[in-house]
Amino acid sequence: MSGVRLGVRSSHMLRRTATRRTRIKSRHTPCPRIEPMWTSHEIIAGGLKIHYLRTGGGGPPLVLAHGATDNGGCWVRLATALADTFDVIVPDARGHGLSDAPEGDYSASTLGNDLASFIEALHLDRPLVGGHSMGANTTLALIANHPRLARAAFLEDPVFRMEPAASTQEIVSRRARMREEAHARASIGHEGIVAQGRARNPLWDDVEFDNWATAKMQVRDAFFTAIPEAFDWQGLLGMVECPTLLVIGDPSLGAIVNPDAAGEAEHLCPTLEIAHIPGAGHNIRRDRFAPFLSEVGAFLARNA
Repeated sequence: MSGVRLGVRSSHMLRRTATRRTRIKSRHTPCPRIEPMWTSHEIIAGGLKIHYLRTGGGGPPLVLAHGATDNGGCWVRLATALADTFDVIVPDARGHGLSDAPEGDYSASTLGNDLASFIEALHLDRPLVGGHSMGANTTLALIANHPRLARAAFLEDPVFRMEPAASTQEIVSRRARMREEAHARASIGHEGIVAQGRARNPLWDDVEFDNWATAKMQVRDAFFTAIPEAFDWQGLLGMVECPTLLVIGDPSLGAIVNPDAAGEAEHLCPTLEIAHIPGAGHNIRRDRFAPFLSEVGAFLARNA
């Protein structure tokens, strides 16, 4: 495992250490707002090379799982806000960022197993965990299937849907559209993606866009061509034992979890509490950062 110190000079390039250096193309530059003492690492966990960033420090570990087509660096604003209190660790999921991109299974259970292997490989002692969207599904699979690995968890707008699961053909078509959109987006380059993101997401802080744009250019086709198994969120919630915070937004603004799904989740999981952030869509922490930080920060402090 090697450490690469992140610089914040105008080149925006990763500084390399002398041992086991990570090869990074210029388009994979990290967000310039990342604190200079953060480090970049690779580790083999469960046979998979996983890239991750880490704030370090003496606080309790906090592992954050990103959403689909994002990367670990997309947690930059939250991780920076929490870095004085927690040792924040943000891995790239398989098929994303600088991690391996094997063909095959990209289901929540597989991603949850990846996260479990990652936690074990780093010898973390029951870290706090959290995730957004796909990463929230991953986090739920982790705390349900590996109940002794995490202390507490937050879920930012996971894919909790009350309607019947999509058919395999619908999923294939959806993934094909996502792949086409990803290729079209990558074709306009990093600065074009940043400009597009700013135009479409006026509520986001400027610090969000650099890593977000980089992530869109890093996601691999293996993620889009995989057909995930059905996500049994109800079954998984019934297995959860640790304190869990479900953070939801407004479906009218694009949030996934509606009041019916939130009520079902609360019924299924006795350790669950719910925080609703008004005025937020699917990207709750990006749309309404201050109230999100208040709710999540208080939850993490109670359970650290």
